Amino acid sequence: MSGREPAIRIGCSGWNYASWREPVYGGAPQRRWLSLYAERFDTVEVNSTFYRLPTTKAVQGWADATPAGFTFAVKASRYLTHVRRLRGVEEGASRFLARLEPLVRARKLGPILWQLPATFHRNDDRLAGALAELPAGRHALEFRHETWFVPEVYELLERHGVALVVGDHPERPFQPFRLTADWTFLRFHYGRRGRDGNYAPSEIRSWGERIRAAGVETWAYFNNDWQAFAVANAEALEREVARERKRDGEGEGEARLAPTGGGARGSPARRAGRQRRS
Repeated sequence: MSGREPAIRIGCSGWNYASWREPVYGGAPQRRWLSLYAERFDTVEVNSTFYRLPTTKAVQGWADATPAGFTFAVKASRYLTHVRRLRGVEEGASRFLARLEPLVRARKLGPILWQLPATFHRNDDRLAGALAELPAGRHALEFRHETWFVPEVYELLERHGVALVVGDHPERPFQPFRLTADWTFLRFHYGRRGRDGNYAPSEIRSWGERIRAAGVETWAYFNNDWQAFAVANAEALEREVARERKRDGEGEGEARLAPTGGGARGSPARRAGRQRRS
């Protein structure tokens, strides 16, 4: 690989878990949790936006609590994905992104995650219409029904520069690691070999190798928040990716290199409590 290494951003699906108060935040008050989280990782996936629209004041607080270069991947509203099922995306996305404007101004908005329900079967016309209405920026789709994983759907995503989410869970063995854009989005829901959904060291090594082999800009989040597995697993993957880079002799072994910026669908200016897992 030549030139600058593609950024590999690794973090957790949320930061605001009561069970993390002692093991992760050392008993610190809740108002400090995001800033303490940002001392460990340079990115986070926000899931609370799936359940309710955030206030611009809350979003401004996220921007203020994190350093330059930190990025937020934000999950789109369940109203658009689970109720409307990708109908009326243009209007809904515009309203959703308006609340995220503080992140856009701070250059901290990463991809928008669109997670579809497991009961939503393949519908190419619906998908094509939604993709055509997406605003500028990076978008990633997570399918949970096996009918979506076909070449025709991959081609639709590729045409619009939208990433196919790699959602790792033993209950969804049909999920491929397939690139449909020049970047990728990974969600680690539940380990196969570790205890109670923890990712075993062998799994971390395997994913580190796959991420390096893909050679593209990557956003990766661990969603197994119970027992603070997500934090330990994310830090382990960061170390593994750093070792892979050092082994290749292509840098100083840092898993976090590139600044935030750009987007698969346009300029950054147009991209647009308790965290719950899903």
